[in-house]
Amino acid sequence: MSGVNDTKLKSVIFLLSGLPSHGDTHLWISIPFCFMYVISIIGNSVILFIIKTDPSLHEPMYIFLSMLAVTDLGISITTIPTIMGIYLFNSREISLDACLTQLFFIHLLKCIESSVLLLMAFDRFIAIHNPLRYATILTPPRIAKMGLLALLRAMVIKLPLPFLLKRFQYCRANVLSHSYCLHQEVMKMACSDITVNSIYGLFTKLITMGLDSPLIFLSYVMILKTVLSITSFKESLRALNTCVSHLCALLVFYTPDISLSVMHRFGEGSFPLFQILLGYISLLLPPMINPIVYSVKSKHLRVRIIRVFIK
Repeated sequence: MSGVNDTKLKSVIFLLSGLPSHGDTHLWISIPFCFMYVISIIGNSVILFIIKTDPSLHEPMYIFLSMLAVTDLGISITTIPTIMGIYLFNSREISLDACLTQLFFIHLLKCIESSVLLLMAFDRFIAIHNPLRYATILTPPRIAKMGLLALLRAMVIKLPLPFLLKRFQYCRANVLSHSYCLHQEVMKMACSDITVNSIYGLFTKLITMGLDSPLIFLSYVMILKTVLSITSFKESLRALNTCVSHLCALLVFYTPDISLSVMHRFGEGSFPLFQILLGYISLLLPPMINPIVYSVKSKHLRVRIIRVFIK
């Protein structure tokens, strides 16, 4: 009996979904996706290269930015095979093991990115509230420990997800509504009781983004309080201007992700096209927008990028 169950488990195939269209339009739809992936990979790679090779950029702000770039690169690489496979080769099938691997890395990297955005909010608070001690508080060893802690937290929280899904039998029409695998979607394909998975999925959201977002909000309340205490309007404006890039990254990351989570949990079956588009936005937009925004808003980074391309 155990051998039969193992055979069933190994033969489980999920069907991924793309935007509703005819086969001949898939190639045209793939063009904007290719464009977004190229910008994401090149943009984040350039930022990593510039920060690594330029000693003057080995500051806390740019070290955190390099963490963000690595995370965005990981998200892009994780989703490329299935998304581009659908639109370029009409390859919709994905095995259970491949699906569980992909969803683990997607949820892991999203959790890490949320942690990095929290660390970047803390970085901006220290830089504005206590600029004289900025370099002594955020030393490279301390930043490395923060990054390691963010990675360990994500691993501990997200590692159980694939194992909780692996124990199920899947006997329904395993058609997923996205071009990639997500925990909240795969668990609904199971024939068993998914109460534990549903509760744990909600717990992981609350302990990651549900915890990080209030702390980020608190950081910006303290930043605003510090800025308002500065008598010079010009200095206040300059201090706030250093937060614009981070605020854009927060908006692009949290808005679609929280909206998609709410739709998966409470709006099942409603607005399927909007749900698909929101899924693409939550995974493809942050890795593309972040390097553009930081390159434009950070004068030091922008100058060094221009120098590299001029050479």
